[in-house]
Amino acid sequence: MVATETPPGQYGAIAADFSLPDPAGRVWTLDEIRGAQATLIMFICNHCPFVQAVAGRIVRDTNELRRFGIGVAAIMPNDIEHIPADAPEYMARWSSKLGFTFPYLYDEFQAAARAYGAVCTPDFFGYDADLRLRYRGRLDGSGRESAPEGAPRELFDAMRQIARTGDGPETQHASIGCSIKWR
Repeated sequence: MVATETPPGQYGAIAADFSLPDPAGRVWTLDEIRGAQATLIMFICNHCPFVQAVAGRIVRDTNELRRFGIGVAAIMPNDIEHIPADAPEYMARWSSKLGFTFPYLYDEFQAAARAYGAVCTPDFFGYDADLRLRYRGRLDGSGRESAPEGAPRELFDAMRQIARTGDGPETQHASIGCSIKWR
């Protein structure tokens, strides 16, 4: 697996609209996911060891963030012909096993990933109430292995700050993960 680091975000860029299905076939739009205070869009997948290392922390943090008026969705952008383990039926099993409380959407044609400029999994985009980009960074200091217990919760803290003030933190560390498997 090729490890890829995210480029800096274009601070202030507007979130790209999308209309994507979850594994059960329900179609979700950005407007349905949007939170009153902020919105978090994550690009993740089932097979990536970088995502697997933080999956439990994603669930923990997103459950807490939703209490602050932050809407959350995850998008799976990989070409499933290249990575069959990321197919919708496996997305459904994995998200159920982990207890996702947010929509996990399938970007079959990779249009959302391209519109957002996603490059790897995981790739996190934090938006303010007006859907302007305020955070493009990592969840925490994890890589292929989870960061130690008690590691700073960078994404969580950034999203709380965005919800509270409308601005993201000055310091944002790039996420690292498996490159998106493009068609």
